[in-house]
Amino acid sequence: MKIEAMRDRLIVGLDVPSVKDAEQVVRDLDGTATFFKIGYQLAFAGGLDFARELASDGKKVFLDMKLLDIDNTVAKGVENIVKMGMAMLTLHAYPKAMKAAVEAARGSDLRLLAVTVLTSMDEKDMIDAGYEYDPHTLVLRRAEQALKAGMGGIVCSASEASAVRRIVGPNMAVVTPGIRPAGSDHGDQKRVVTPADAIRNGSSHLVVARPIVGAVDRRAAAQAILEEMAQA
Repeated sequence: MKIEAMRDRLIVGLDVPSVKDAEQVVRDLDGTATFFKIGYQLAFAGGLDFARELASDGKKVFLDMKLLDIDNTVAKGVENIVKMGMAMLTLHAYPKAMKAAVEAARGSDLRLLAVTVLTSMDEKDMIDAGYEYDPHTLVLRRAEQALKAGMGGIVCSASEASAVRRIVGPNMAVVTPGIRPAGSDHGDQKRVVTPADAIRNGSSHLVVARPIVGAVDRRAAAQAILEEMAQA
């Protein structure tokens, strides 16, 4: 598969402290990356206005807010995010929250993603948090609930993507963070997979932050990941 076909499947995480830093990353990746993720760090430093600017410039934006609240609050938040022109939005995969969000986004182009289990969590972390399921079991349970709720996709570790794909079928997005090229530092991620393996496992989109944003040559780092994805 050609590299061009992978550009919309590589999401660069703008995990940087300021809009100025984010603008530099986007400039460095001009012509190489077209899809960007904005999470808490940047959102609380003016990143929401920047997200609107990116969307108005024709870029795709994945707003990683991991929403969870009472139904009405989730719905009203989603309604406003639809107006921002975002491509993707995350919320925690709680059935009532997902149902409210799906209704609020109905008729729009916003793809709602259900966060299953954070890729920084392993089985001990799950026990400490009071869950009775191991990460893999809970991911699959929440994938089933997301499918039933009418969500547009799942966020999970690429190591679980194959099992999730069997549950949700070919049409839902399977978005996988925790992607690390071979030989790179895992950082605080515990369930990590290489770009090639993620594609082979059924991931539709890969979220990559530090291996690109922290690289000396960001364009070359992104290009290498795109090539690995295409070869897979």
